Amino acid sequence: LRDNRIELVRASWHELSISVSDVSLSDEGQYTCSLFTMPVKTSKAFLTVLGVPEKPQITGFTSPVMEGERMQLTCKTSGSKPAADIRWFKNDKEVKDVKYLKEEDAVRKTFTVSSTLDFLADRSDDGAVVSCRVDHESLNSTPQIAMQVLEIHYTPLVKIISSNSWPEEGQSIILTCESKGKPVPEPVLWTKDGGELPDPERMVVNGRVLSISFLNKTDNGTYRCEAKNPIGRNSTEYVLIVH
Repeated sequence: LRDNRIELVRASWHELSISVSDVSLSDEGQYTCSLFTMPVKTSKAFLTVLGVPEKPQITGFTSPVMEGERMQLTCKTSGSKPAADIRWFKNDKEVKDVKYLKEEDAVRKTFTVSSTLDFLADRSDDGAVVSCRVDHESLNSTPQIAMQVLEIHYTPLVKIISSNSWPEEGQSIILTCESKGKPVPEPVLWTKDGGELPDPERMVVNGRVLSISFLNKTDNGTYRCEAKNPIGRNSTEYVLIVH
């Protein structure tokens, strides 16, 4: 063996030891130690070198993604020997239904492995952390991880909350329109029975809140709250009955 990475550690009548620094895949193979007696005696051992996988990368993500669109995220790592294992997680919960592909580099005898996560974007995924985890025996139980935070845009979700479940004449009522969407919805629009609010002196809109004072039976009707953002619009209704 003639290589400046190989050093003689110990040489005696009983033992001959060498060390190999900066080990590479080409160091794999059969090593022979010979004792020059008559006849020559030899002992052989096969050295297996593990290929350490490169840090994984996630591709295929564009930001933002619209709700309902199909997302395909691919995680890839090269240089592993034997082939590394790839697992997907969404908010620390493992995702099982994924595709796995293994390709061997004939020259280096290492593997490039990739896995694809395929799903429809949902508003519940907004802000979720998707991670790709690479496990391999060369990593000493410390997996390599790549992460991606999802950003999903979706139409507003609208809900009306009433301050009074049994409104009576002379009382007041506050209707709050809760709207959640991404991007954040514009100020909400209040209407009554399909038209503008009929009594702006008693019916006051402040942001998402509609306050009606001194209720009377003419206030009976259907109140609609509508919210919109660049993705779309949504609305909900509340039927007011003054007792």
